Amino acid sequence: MDTMTLAPAAPASAETAETTATASTEEIKPLPTWFFAFEGLMSAAYDLFQADHRFLWALGALGVANLIVSLTVLRSRLRLAKRMWRGKSTRKVAIGLLALRLGSHLALTLAGCTVVSAAGHFAFALVMSATTVTLLWYAQRVSLRALAAEGV
Repeated sequence: MDTMTLAPAAPASAETAETTATASTEEIKPLPTWFFAFEGLMSAAYDLFQADHRFLWALGALGVANLIVSLTVLRSRLRLAKRMWRGKSTRKVAIGLLALRLGSHLALTLAGCTVVSAAGHFAFALVMSATTVTLLWYAQRVSLRALAAEGV
């Protein structure tokens, strides 16, 4: 009995399990939205490069910045990233984006409407970037819900 409240004390094992589950859930922080913008830019890199070859240096610098940020600032969130890559939905997103990129260019080529203008490549870059950001945000949301349901 708890002498302060005259109520029966809860078993210590239940408190420990609850505290551990809460602590491990708090350890997994979602990736920030600005990180998805980095990834969206990387998915648009091909079309940005095709639109203007001078973008190569900027894309290279942003790629290095993406790598540095991923390994330093987001180091604590690598646990979530690893769990996301284990999930089927994230792999489906990655394969779907690759299929969208190759399939859309192939379909346009077969239709005789190859994208050759800078404006066309900028439009493709915008669509690919927006699609990547949206799908990665959704995959993270699904992963976080699954982790919460598991109690991890």
